[in-house]
Amino acid sequence: MVAISIASIAESYKKRKYPNHFISKLTDAEMENAETQAWLDASLACKYITDEKFLELNKQSEEISYLLIYMMNNPEKFQ
Repeated sequence: MVAISIASIAESYKKRKYPNHFISKLTDAEMENAETQAWLDASLACKYITDEKFLELNKQSEEISYLLIYMMNNPEKFQ
């Protein structure tokens, strides 16, 4: 999921001159990030990761989400 999200961000940046396409690809990346968050929840529930590791990774995922949302709301800043 993370690799797909990174690929979507890279594709969006290449299309930054076309705001609608840029936003569309960023939306794809945000959906992949949400899926990663769901897998983190499942991993914690199944005890595959510790609470500490979950908090660390979930915080990073939330930061990525905030950045993606900022980019989607401000596409003109990335042209």
